[in-house]
Amino acid sequence: MDSTTPSHIAILPTPGMGHLIPLGEFAKKLHRLHGLTATFILPTDGPLSSAQSAFFAALPPAVDHLLLPPVSFHDLPPDVKIETRISLTITRSLPEIRRSLAALHGSRRLAALVVDLFGTDAFDAARDLHIPSYIFYPSTSMALSMFLNLPDLHNAFSGEYRDLPEKIKFPGCTPLHGGDLFDPAQDRNNEAYKWAIHHMKRYRLADGIVLNSFKELEPGPIEYLLREEEGKPRVYPIGPVINMDSKPEDDGPCPCSNWLDDQPSGSVLFVSFGSGGTLSHDQNVELASGLEMSEQRFLWVLRLPNHAMSNATYFNVSNNGDPLAYLPEGFLERTKGRGLVVPFWAPQAQILAHGSTGAFLTHCGWNSVLESVTNGVPMIAWPLYAEQKMNAVIVEEDAKVALRARPGENGIVDRVQIANLVKGLMEGEEGKGIRSRMRDLKDAAAKALCENGASTKFLNELVTKWKSNISK
Repeated sequence: MDSTTPSHIAILPTPGMGHLIPLGEFAKKLHRLHGLTATFILPTDGPLSSAQSAFFAALPPAVDHLLLPPVSFHDLPPDVKIETRISLTITRSLPEIRRSLAALHGSRRLAALVVDLFGTDAFDAARDLHIPSYIFYPSTSMALSMFLNLPDLHNAFSGEYRDLPEKIKFPGCTPLHGGDLFDPAQDRNNEAYKWAIHHMKRYRLADGIVLNSFKELEPGPIEYLLREEEGKPRVYPIGPVINMDSKPEDDGPCPCSNWLDDQPSGSVLFVSFGSGGTLSHDQNVELASGLEMSEQRFLWVLRLPNHAMSNATYFNVSNNGDPLAYLPEGFLERTKGRGLVVPFWAPQAQILAHGSTGAFLTHCGWNSVLESVTNGVPMIAWPLYAEQKMNAVIVEEDAKVALRARPGENGIVDRVQIANLVKGLMEGEEGKGIRSRMRDLKDAAAKALCENGASTKFLNELVTKWKSNISK
């Protein structure tokens, strides 16, 4: 191989934007700092979404992509869980994955294959081609400790984890209620759980695990993960890896910019549940009422409520495609000037970086948590799905940079609790302490990413390892 040819890696992601975005930032960082190039090999079950298409179009020339032929899911029941769909997208694409890896390896001599957290079935193809296999773990070190150790608990206990009388303690982690484990662990009879355990058992086959976190945010589990033990892969905590673009690629200035510019510094609560988070109509009404009662400034990214289309007649809404139509009557008029409601989407990275943003009510997706930490914005944790309850434990109990919203017996977070949380974080004494700790964490994140920071050193170590694979 020509010594002037950049080292090249293959990346096998799962198709969700919450995983594509950090993998894209990882690939861009590898090229910017170390000259590595990359090719995404993307299994699909149909056409790309507009968000996926925009993501791949925005990648630099050094980061290429291959779209594999879509697999068919006609044999699956309509209620199949996302973890099962993701795993089957990989396994049903394995012949094409193997073919693509062989072609890339023949032309570029791959330094490594990097798979997403449910991509371990591609390890066999990489091993046959003598390509080292790595996992890019886009979530927390707590969740990674669970992935490495839950198979032992699976073998030792046959019931549902939520029924365990005592909290579960994974190495290095704060003890967790079984009901706070990630969604697939809430039903051991579901195929999603069986697939999760399948992948967890294969994690120890990886040559290394790249972790999107840093020690000051999760000291306990990262200390455990860095401890050398037989059969445990080398872990590289290189986070935070986030979308650092302050402006959206193709949409010009943020539509919220002028409004934010007119608000006092640190006065606005940003409310967003991510690209996949939705609330029920009743919960949206309580949230709106709580925001109004708090008398605080807010910017709310509002999506259609759960089952909005089927319930449109019940709610007597004529335009069931407009999220604003589901708000309480008169809400927009009563909060005009103090609040701004944006339907469907807003540029989160830009809003969190704005000087007027003082707090973030979030679903606790890990990308959102890292963006909040990087910008020093304290949080109200409102987890919805996946591993978000675990993430909420980290930011509330471990890092102590968030307050936690807690649903009542009816599953609803009521308006009084919401108003108290918002006022407490924005104006209360508890909020002052949280803001102080978040400033320290922001500084720690910046230090980890600086030239001599811990995350930078782990990335350098990883790249040196990959480049040595090529020179052998």
